[in-house]
Amino acid sequence: MVIEQNLSLVKKVNRLLSWGHWFSFFNILLALVVTSVYWLSEPAPETLLGWIYLICYWLGHTAFLCFMFFIITVFPLSLVFPYQKHVRGLAAVLATGGMVVLIFDAYVYANLGYHIGSTSYHQTIELLRQQVVTNLRNFIIIVSCVAAILIAIELVISNYCWKKIARLKQSKISRPLLLIFISSFMLSHLIHIYADARLKWDVTKLDNVLPFSYPATAKSFLARYQLVDLAKRAQRQADRLSISSPELSLQQLQCSATQAEPILVLITSGISGDTADFMRQQGLRWHDQHYAPNNETEALLHLLYGQFLLTDDSRHQLTQSPAFIEQLPTNTLFIGSKWSAITAKLPWLEPGQQSAIAVTNIIFDETPEANWADYQQYQRIIILPLISTQPTFVLAPVRTLIRWPQLHEQVKQVNSQHLDLLPTLLSSAGCNTENSWLGDNLLQKPRLPKLSISKQDIVSIRKDKMVILRQDGSYGVWSAGTLLPLDEKLDTPMLTDALKRLEPGD
Repeated sequence: MVIEQNLSLVKKVNRLLSWGHWFSFFNILLALVVTSVYWLSEPAPETLLGWIYLICYWLGHTAFLCFMFFIITVFPLSLVFPYQKHVRGLAAVLATGGMVVLIFDAYVYANLGYHIGSTSYHQTIELLRQQVVTNLRNFIIIVSCVAAILIAIELVISNYCWKKIARLKQSKISRPLLLIFISSFMLSHLIHIYADARLKWDVTKLDNVLPFSYPATAKSFLARYQLVDLAKRAQRQADRLSISSPELSLQQLQCSATQAEPILVLITSGISGDTADFMRQQGLRWHDQHYAPNNETEALLHLLYGQFLLTDDSRHQLTQSPAFIEQLPTNTLFIGSKWSAITAKLPWLEPGQQSAIAVTNIIFDETPEANWADYQQYQRIIILPLISTQPTFVLAPVRTLIRWPQLHEQVKQVNSQHLDLLPTLLSSAGCNTENSWLGDNLLQKPRLPKLSISKQDIVSIRKDKMVILRQDGSYGVWSAGTLLPLDEKLDTPMLTDALKRLEPGD
């Protein structure tokens, strides 16, 4: 009797395991449909090797995910609780839950460019909040319908596999399918090893497209955004960034008449203790979270052109005035200099000070306190050091002074950098600056982390975290305020969000 009971139990377990394998196979087919969304969110490969890798990676990794889900959930359930009706029902519920998570991750990836996880927790919650706030009813209807359809599909698959086990075994398709999935999985890894060794970026940029795949590394991140190519990287990236350049977006810069109070921006070599004391007596207040380059050419490009320093040839651009100035109405912007070294670098600057006050005035003055009599008529004043004195970091914090209540209130809790100057000033002067600049209008709440590309380095800042990613794939994470190193991994979501500034129409 005991032997018969044991044989009966073994038969039940074997039948359940056989059913589980076929149940997993049909879920692989369903998962392949869902994971195709990830590929639709990415640019197609440009080489034959890239396409081969994509197909193998898609088939092999999706099958691997579904099989591991079976091993972790359905397999132990079949051994511990071998009652077919209960196991089949629970498996359908578990599979539905897994598919819902996969669909949600695909949705997040399509919208944000990265997967759900601990590092992207806040961004994911914000994405959900936006959907709930904008249209709660449709959100509930869509989620409910998707869940209902999935549970129905899973129950149909579960019952079909249970009733048709014999026929499925006789079809003899299990071995060829198993061979395809295993071969795809192994071939994708072999191709990746080759591509990683030979710097085939068309392959390695696909590393992190599917969830739970290769770990997000600095090199794969650089490859995904085509920011590595050793010798040719700088020129290609310069061409790519031109889509976001103000020089080529003049038609988007439209100005309307405004009665805004004139603004004065003083760019100086540094703010000494005596200068700071004098300026504080004039009503200016400190802003500590401003970031400036440590290179003079780069600082001038940020301040006056709203552009990155991508190559050494960029310094020749300084000899010509920014093209966007031609789009501005008369008396909107004046840029002058009382600083001889800067006048030599920027021969197009107006000497001294404009006789008629413009809406926005940018003046380079090495000793602003000595010429304060020329600036007393301005009520809104910003004083910026041109460069930082930090030799190690291409972008570092400097202290600025502000007498502009609205701006000072806005920047209390946010970071700013030189790239933000033009968008802020021109917006205040009545000019529409949307989609024209790489920096932020500081009079509005910023949506994306700060971004600066300095030749070989990509710098992103959000709150007190600064991530620097170099062309060779190395990276570092520092406290943005103190420049002390932080023991943290590469923050892919933060960098992905920052690089959205390079996308046209963002």
